[in-house]
Amino acid sequence: MPVEATDDAFWDQFWADTATSVQDVFALVPAAEIRAVREESPSNLATLCYKAVEKLVQGAESGCHSEKERQIVLNCSRLLTRVLPYIFEDPDWRGFFWSTVPGAGRGGQGEDDDENARPLAESLLLAIADLLFCPDFTVQSHRRSTVDSAEDIHSLDSCEYIWEAGVGFAHSPQPSYIHDMNRMELLKLLLTCFSEAMYLPPAPDSGNTNPWVQFFCSAENRHALPLFTSLLNTVCAYDPVGYGIPYNHLIFSDYREPLVEEAAQVLIVTLDHDSATSTSPTVDGTTTGTAMDDADPPGPENLFVNYLSRIHREEDFQFILKGIARLLSNPLVQTYLPNSTKKIQFHQELLVLFWKLCDFNKKFLFFVLKSSDVLDILVPILYFLNDARADQSRVGLMHIGVFILLLLSGERNFGVRLNKPYSVRVPMDIPVFTGTHADLLIVVFHKIITSGHQRLQPLFDCLLTIVVNVSPYLKSLSMVAANKLLHLLEAFSTTWFLFSAAQNHHLVFFLLEVFNNIIQYQFDGNSNLVYAIIRKRSVFHQLANLPTDLPAIHKALQRRRRAPEPLSRTGSQEGASMEGSRPAAPAEPGTLKTSLVATPGIDKLTEKSQVSEDGTLRSLESAPQQNSAEGSPAVEEPSQVWREQRRLSNASASGQWNPTSEWVLSWKSKLPLQTIMRLLQVLVPQVEKICIDKGLTDESEILRFLQHGTLVGLLPVPHPILIRKYQANSGTAMWFRTYMWGVIYLRNVDPPVWYDTDVKLFEIQRV
Repeated sequence: MPVEATDDAFWDQFWADTATSVQDVFALVPAAEIRAVREESPSNLATLCYKAVEKLVQGAESGCHSEKERQIVLNCSRLLTRVLPYIFEDPDWRGFFWSTVPGAGRGGQGEDDDENARPLAESLLLAIADLLFCPDFTVQSHRRSTVDSAEDIHSLDSCEYIWEAGVGFAHSPQPSYIHDMNRMELLKLLLTCFSEAMYLPPAPDSGNTNPWVQFFCSAENRHALPLFTSLLNTVCAYDPVGYGIPYNHLIFSDYREPLVEEAAQVLIVTLDHDSATSTSPTVDGTTTGTAMDDADPPGPENLFVNYLSRIHREEDFQFILKGIARLLSNPLVQTYLPNSTKKIQFHQELLVLFWKLCDFNKKFLFFVLKSSDVLDILVPILYFLNDARADQSRVGLMHIGVFILLLLSGERNFGVRLNKPYSVRVPMDIPVFTGTHADLLIVVFHKIITSGHQRLQPLFDCLLTIVVNVSPYLKSLSMVAANKLLHLLEAFSTTWFLFSAAQNHHLVFFLLEVFNNIIQYQFDGNSNLVYAIIRKRSVFHQLANLPTDLPAIHKALQRRRRAPEPLSRTGSQEGASMEGSRPAAPAEPGTLKTSLVATPGIDKLTEKSQVSEDGTLRSLESAPQQNSAEGSPAVEEPSQVWREQRRLSNASASGQWNPTSEWVLSWKSKLPLQTIMRLLQVLVPQVEKICIDKGLTDESEILRFLQHGTLVGLLPVPHPILIRKYQANSGTAMWFRTYMWGVIYLRNVDPPVWYDTDVKLFEIQRV
């Protein structure tokens, strides 16, 4: 039965208790009860919500000076965190917070009527923002005297109360456990408000902006800038090692980490903005202080995205990059001195944040690429990719790691940086090698392709595109990496693999393009690769003589039934793995995972650019296709065949794929084999002669010969370098949204905010 809104004694019992924690609230208010009230006495649920919001608004107005007020604010925010998901899961209730509740807009304190007519959601969000800068509650008070300690919450300049030094703020406040805990409770409520997105099915059009995020990140929120800065600085300044003393976290509990996690999650949700389709209304750039670049064109109306896109000072970029690299490397440090540092768990949120920074702030991307600090991001990503490759529940982590590397690989500097020797030995179960970061990348990619689980196959195109993008800049591959590339070619060019799906031959085109780029542009330092090509020359001859008649095609496909996966055999001698490494483990039985929407194909994910003589890029998407047999770049071909094959690949997915002679001929004629065939034609007789003359079986002598060899004037004219640059599109924006919310859903288990509610954005499965 409905309880009157004026019955204060009844309603106060929900927030007056002093000894509750958020876990208590979750235990005391079971899901079944919330749903029962929602169905049977909706007016009581409505009253509870607006009363709780009213208490938060009053707390924000008064500045929360007494212990009692603070307790009421915390209890109300816990209660709303508990109830909101059950409001979002019911379509009939979804508009409730956006309707106006008479007299509840500002605690009914007799302001103008239009002010009172604020929707409940707006009142709630503004109250949370105020409370996050409430002296002695969530920030250190600046008042010395205790006599008049009531800092007026309305005149307070929250930019002076930013939580942590870093971007645009030099002062690091004294850490306070209590303030951190209070901020965390409010941020959890904020994240819960934003989570309405979880209850809407994935929609390909990016028109579905989240109204909660939109309002919170608009100019209506006077704390937008200090809050954005507080969240970013709190994440990037965090050092889980704890004052540099190993094992320190075993003595002192680290209360900062839960706040940092929460800050990272709120930050990435506020930055969920589709850059591919964004229109950019004007934003007044005057309030952004010196840390933001006023010269840049105004960004979107989401102020958080706007501020992020306008950071421009080198020292700010350095602070952000060092912070993210330090945190991403934390699990790797773990493997040297077990348990010496606190092991953080929020690397997926950090990867999304890094992606957003690079996507929205091109100056940051170029800053990352111009120093070898980019390798401090690369090595952890390769570590995560290698570590997660057998675990089905971490397929999202595999995707975001690969997306970031695809984005970086579109820039020449990334390829150049990869030539730096790899000396830090992160324990990974990959073959030991002596070489560069490029070798590490190739060896890890080979491992993912040959020993990852089935669901990673859609990433093969992306992985090889990254290798193609960096290949023109790789000065000297190790023998281990060279053998890995040839093993991939050998596996992908078996006839049954080529004929068994409409897209498989693209992988061969990518690998041939890698070899062509290295031979044409980096022949001098790459004797290991040249030697590996000579040793495996039969693979190239088989490709050149690929059968195209129907009986041979059918025979190759018959062989498939007998043959195992093409990649299960390792072509080159594996060698020992690195010390201290553990094999990638599959997911523990019973692990929860969230589903992801499909990612766009590589042709949609990237656009082709040609590198001009002066090193600048020219987009080829609008340029006319070249038709001369000689000049057409290696994988101009896939994009044409791709379009023809869309229909066919759909058939292959349903097991109906039937390759024809015409189809094989259509791409066989475009295999870019001329350069490699010319190289073999020139070098094989010379190498054979050395072996016969000297009775050689010794590789080092042959390598020495190849090191001093030259093919100047003997090879076809170098083809232009093609780079496939990542391009933003609404398909990836949708993918990031489902991935990010899936991570947040699975990571918030204490309390389990969304567990057992009816989310629609993804499915929850047990592995």
